[in-house]
Order: sequence, then C-alpha cells, then structure tokens
Amino acid sequence: MAGTFSQIYIQVVFAVKGRDSLIQESWEEELYKYITGIVRNKEQKMLAINGMPDHLHFFIGMKPSCCLSDLVREIKKSSNDFIKEKKFSKLKFQWQEGYGAFSYNHTNLDNVINYIVNQKEHHKKKTFKEEYMEFLKKFEIEFKEEYLFEWVE
Repeated sequence: MAGTFSQIYIQVVFAVKGRDSLIQESWEEELYKYITGIVRNKEQKMLAINGMPDHLHFFIGMKPSCCLSDLVREIKKSSNDFIKEKKFSKLKFQWQEGYGAFSYNHTNLDNVINYIVNQKEHHKKKTFKEEYMEFLKKFEIEFKEEYLFEWVE
C-alpha cells in the first residue's frame, strides 16, 4: 500500500490590525491554546506558539494535504470570534490582512521553537518591523513596502 510521506515545517507570523497592542498577558495563553486546538482539529501539528501584544508567531508541522492559506484564514476568523465572544478586549479586535509564512528543514526545529518561545526576550532588542523585514530578506522574498503590514511607528 502506497502512502504519502512528508516533512513540511512552516512558521506563520501575523499582526493585530493597525499593529495595536491588544493581546494582553492575562488572556494570551488561552488564545494560544485556542489556536492550537484549531491547528490540531485541522490535523496539523503545533510545534510552538507565542507572540507579543501586537503580533504572534506559530510553528507547525504540516501535511501536504493542508492548504496553508485556508488554515491561516480559519485561525484568524475563529480566534477573532473567540476574542470577541470572551470579551477579552475592550477595544475592537481584528487581525490585520496578510501574513508571513517561512519554511524550515528538520535541522532547524529546535532553533525555531526556541526563537518563538523566547519572543518577549527577543523583542526587547528588536521591533516587529525589524524582525519581519529580516525574515523577508533572509528568505529572499521579494516585496513592495506598500503591501506589507500597516506599520505604526
């Protein structure tokens, strides 16, 4: 019997609309558990999730049958509804359009997981914009500045 075997690891990064710092420490863990549940329900493997008040990162082991854009759309829509339903934010919460997706090989797993787990420490030295621009350059992704996230300086 033939099977499908794969090794696909993707880090996804997306931001709160307007880069507002709306994700609070008091409920971020619950949000991350909720998003992890979505990933698992879609039969993908969550390897790490963490973020800052204005953005988040998650790292998954992905099956080739998964459509990444559908998964991210579902995560954004469902988690947005979850935040509203739980009344976590007094202000209107919404994810910004778009996301970054970066692929890694198996030898990078520990480094990427540690990077995501240590987001708060990492961002004491670097802004989200600096971090995101570094990803785009490191992965040699062509981009036009006007199509990136709405940067609030």
